[in-house]
Amino acid sequence: MKWLIIQDDRCELDIFPAMLTLAALVEDPDLELRVVVPGREGALTGQVLWVHNTELPDPGPYVREREVVLTNGLWLDSVDPADFVARVVRAGAAGIIFGLRVEQRDTPAALADACRAAGLPLLEISVAVPFTAVTRAAAAIQAKGRQNALMSLVRRGDELTSALSRGDGASGVLAVLRREHQLPLAVVDRMGRELASAGADLDAGQRRAAAEALAGHPPPLEAELGAGTRAALFPVGALGDADAALLCLRPVAELTRAERDALEQTARYLSLEVARHQAVQAIEMRFAVELLDMVLSGAQRVAEVPGRLRAFGVDPDGPLAVFALAFAGDDDAATRPGMAEAVTDFLLADGLPAVVAAGSRDVVAVLSWRPGARSPATFAPRLAAAVSHRLGGGRVVVGLADPVSGAADLRTPLSRSREACRVLRGRRGGPVAASFAELGSYRLLLESHDEQWRRAFADALLGPLREHDRARDGALETTLRAFLDHDGQWAATAAALYVHVNTLRNRLAKVTELTGRDVGRTADRVDLFLALEATQPG
Repeated sequence: MKWLIIQDDRCELDIFPAMLTLAALVEDPDLELRVVVPGREGALTGQVLWVHNTELPDPGPYVREREVVLTNGLWLDSVDPADFVARVVRAGAAGIIFGLRVEQRDTPAALADACRAAGLPLLEISVAVPFTAVTRAAAAIQAKGRQNALMSLVRRGDELTSALSRGDGASGVLAVLRREHQLPLAVVDRMGRELASAGADLDAGQRRAAAEALAGHPPPLEAELGAGTRAALFPVGALGDADAALLCLRPVAELTRAERDALEQTARYLSLEVARHQAVQAIEMRFAVELLDMVLSGAQRVAEVPGRLRAFGVDPDGPLAVFALAFAGDDDAATRPGMAEAVTDFLLADGLPAVVAAGSRDVVAVLSWRPGARSPATFAPRLAAAVSHRLGGGRVVVGLADPVSGAADLRTPLSRSREACRVLRGRRGGPVAASFAELGSYRLLLESHDEQWRRAFADALLGPLREHDRARDGALETTLRAFLDHDGQWAATAAALYVHVNTLRNRLAKVTELTGRDVGRTADRVDLFLALEATQPG
């Protein structure tokens, strides 16, 4: 029999059964109960809803599931005990307490046999004890159980409040719950970032699955995280959409009522910590973005930069490095939610204080750099791989710049690393990290202008050529590109296009006529090459 002792720092409050069960009633000596048939395994210790006094031959329509039937057997003259038991079992009752009386001083053997065959507990109560005593005892046990739940709620609330006031964060909140219930727990926000965990190890795919479940309206009670792992989901957030979820890596059906109550209470406290965490992150990100604006503004605000760097733990008078990161591909997928946090966590784990700012096209990190420890070229691929893994895969590219000696020199490496990152984003392959100086100069020239300028340049030069191809289903642009790709070699170009050299000469003569550029002159070739590249992804 399970009993709970509720204590605080002052005194022991009480000792009482955890819940209403047949075993708890049997252990009350005032009831003078005797177990005649214990029933199936665990039946005596299973939770009982209430007790129901009846003498009807068929009590089934009136008995609720998990209730105990109290009866004196006045129905014995009209119904066979086996039929009575069958009707009680169909109703889902938890057992039968047979009340002895002067006229019936023994529990009928037929009733005991029927209960034994059905696996239903059968108890008998002495002649001297009325059924009202059983009812009073059941009410007292349930009242104690409610008191237990309330005291647990208050005690747990005090511990959760203390954890938050000490600044223990979400991890401290989970530690309070784990001391009471050894459950695998994690807190994941709606962007798939893990804010804390205790006894659970979620991979990137599982975090994404949790975030997708959290986006439901309303979120489900249970989520499939993959690989056969199901988790009970308890939303965290005060108003509107949930900001995060407390995950318990157990199906809801496997959680006890006490565990569910504790999880729900903990989720409410976590909402305070998540709101605080998000507010701090928002402030830090705003300050980081402002720092980049200060650097790029030049002399106007350069005096403010050192102080802002110190606020982030970065020494403005020591060596500084700048990295710009983005996902390769289309512009609208340059960054992902949680990317700045992933960069920050990696740098902190490597012992590098940094300012990390997220924009729509890249994430920029300005960090203290230890000379001689490593080079940016060897460090950047590790950073890219870690961010990619954290955010569920994808090609992350990193633009580099040579480290500088202090905050006063940050403007150039900041601009160059971001330009290099933009160039790398458009390339289909090659290294994931490169510096401004390592990239092709023509590409940097093109990237220094916006897309509208590049299109205007290409359209002005190649427009007549493309119009000719559209009108005649021609191949002048294809021919020109092949000629430049083969470094102006006539035979190699003709072979690649499967045409005669004379046909190639005629086509390129038409290109000269339409564009005003002679492919035989180096300067004109450069113009044509840049025009072709200006509208290409890489």
